[in-house]
Amino acid sequence: MTTPNPQPERLRVAHLNARAPTPFSLTPDADRCAAIAAELGISGLSKLTFAGEIRAEAGEAWALTGQLRARVTQPCVVTLRPVKTALDEPVERHYSPHVTAPEGDEVEMPDDTLEPLGQFIDLAAVMIEELALALPEYPRAEGAELGAAPPDPAPDTRRPFEGLDKLLRGRDTDQG
Repeated sequence: MTTPNPQPERLRVAHLNARAPTPFSLTPDADRCAAIAAELGISGLSKLTFAGEIRAEAGEAWALTGQLRARVTQPCVVTLRPVKTALDEPVERHYSPHVTAPEGDEVEMPDDTLEPLGQFIDLAAVMIEELALALPEYPRAEGAELGAAPPDPAPDTRRPFEGLDKLLRGRDTDQG
């Protein structure tokens, strides 16, 4: 018995059907989920699916729409206990050959769903990027609260120049 070919993680744009949507569905195995979790710096990734379709748009452009579902585990920012979060995020990207890739480290794109169109649409890269954007920034365990910072001890203002005479006397002996 042969295993079916897994869904490719990268789709060649030249092979996409311009007349009909191209469905996709990615479900990484446990090892791949562990690698993604390590890449994103999270404690665990027990489930990850990314499904949707790519369809042609006017002017040689392509639209990707889909749904990202995941179960992640992150440490609580207060107690460091594991916090499990279920994510269910819509994904929308538009690829156009008329958009150039940004140059430099930080370039702001006018539309964050608009991407430059290359030879491939990398579904795995979109999945990982959308997962990273959907992660809670400050996961908090149920009932965990930040306590008030302890007050700074009040400085002793009764003798602010105490010890200054010893310092000056030591300086005088060094010069003499």
